[in-house]
Amino acid sequence: MMRVIVTMVLAACIALPVHAELMIRITEGADNAIPVAVVPFGKADGFQPSENISQIVHEDLAMSGEFKPLATERMLSLPTNGDDVFYRDWRLLGQKYLLVGQVQPAGGDKVSARYELFDVNREKRIMGETASVAANNLRTLAHHISDKVYEAITGNKGVFSTRIAYVTLDMENGKRIYRLNVSDVDGKRASVRLKSSEPILSPAWSPDGKKLAYVSFETGRPAIYIQELANGKRTRIAQFPGLNSAPAWSPDGDSLLMTLSRDGNAEVYKMDVASRKLTRMTDHWAIDTEPDWSPDGDSFLFTSDRSGGPQIYMMDADGGDLRRLTFGSRYNARPRFSPDGEHIFYVHQRDSYFHIARMNIESGEETILTRTKLDESPSVAPNGRLLIYATQEGGKSVLAVISADGGSNYILPSRFGDVREPAWSPFLN
Repeated sequence: MMRVIVTMVLAACIALPVHAELMIRITEGADNAIPVAVVPFGKADGFQPSENISQIVHEDLAMSGEFKPLATERMLSLPTNGDDVFYRDWRLLGQKYLLVGQVQPAGGDKVSARYELFDVNREKRIMGETASVAANNLRTLAHHISDKVYEAITGNKGVFSTRIAYVTLDMENGKRIYRLNVSDVDGKRASVRLKSSEPILSPAWSPDGKKLAYVSFETGRPAIYIQELANGKRTRIAQFPGLNSAPAWSPDGDSLLMTLSRDGNAEVYKMDVASRKLTRMTDHWAIDTEPDWSPDGDSFLFTSDRSGGPQIYMMDADGGDLRRLTFGSRYNARPRFSPDGEHIFYVHQRDSYFHIARMNIESGEETILTRTKLDESPSVAPNGRLLIYATQEGGKSVLAVISADGGSNYILPSRFGDVREPAWSPFLN
């Protein structure tokens, strides 16, 4: 039975620092990871930047699982520009790519970094630029460099400048406290966007990355809110009788899919954000929930138990061409499209364990990606190369990231309490 006690939100925050910043622990890299040397960047005489840019780039590339950065202590030289590069040294170390650079003040409160990327085997400079940021924003500059290096080598856009939203749960003065957080993809620069004594669920990024939709129980009943990240402004858009859950933005940002039971049964609805007009998308006696728009907006996924247990279905946006996608397991749920619309990722039960699986929509081929056992809430990076999800480790809820082919993974535990409900942002630039 749903509680109707009115409880109080402890704080709605624009961007307060969070004490439960995530850590990163790489557990497995890809077997074919690319060797790359990120040489410590040179510094102007007497200049001490607040962050080690080259170290952040090193950690970003390692985190992707697609690169194997060389340890600094193994380097035979420390060049800071192309004129000082001796390719033979780097070939002897088995390196395919080499990044060098230099950091210096750029006037006022600005810092600039000049960097160059070289193909060691071809002895060729393949990229370079000078970029500047405010002196207190060097992590942004480092992630920008990581994105450029990643794209130059792989041909895919990097996601190191994107962000993740997640919910933490810990105890404070003997009470459960939930926090909606936003951080860099490596867990750094975390900030609290909402703090409540009641559950916060299902954060979802708007396509422009400027807003989050989520479910909050702060009034004792579930309600869907939209929060602007720049100023913290919150708008409650759905608090109908019964369920109000699982918001999912349309690709154009004009509407949200959501699950409502306002008419007595859990169904998928579409809400126009500006007018609040509702359109019922499903109509069945079963529970229909956890919707997700396709990247082109022409169709959507949802979970339904209309076949006797939770399975994943796809329906055209106009309500036609209903298809059941998952078979062969009694439980498949929480579907998410890949950015190219060719695959779906979802929670799949095998025996008594719950894993994250991937399916090719056209062929129906299914691949189990995770080796953890109690997995939930998958969210796909905007380049489609990585997937974040919640799982259990040592009796605690943690976040884990795995490559879309299952070849590499890392863990993002919180130093304090549990962490869950991850959502990967879109590209922010």
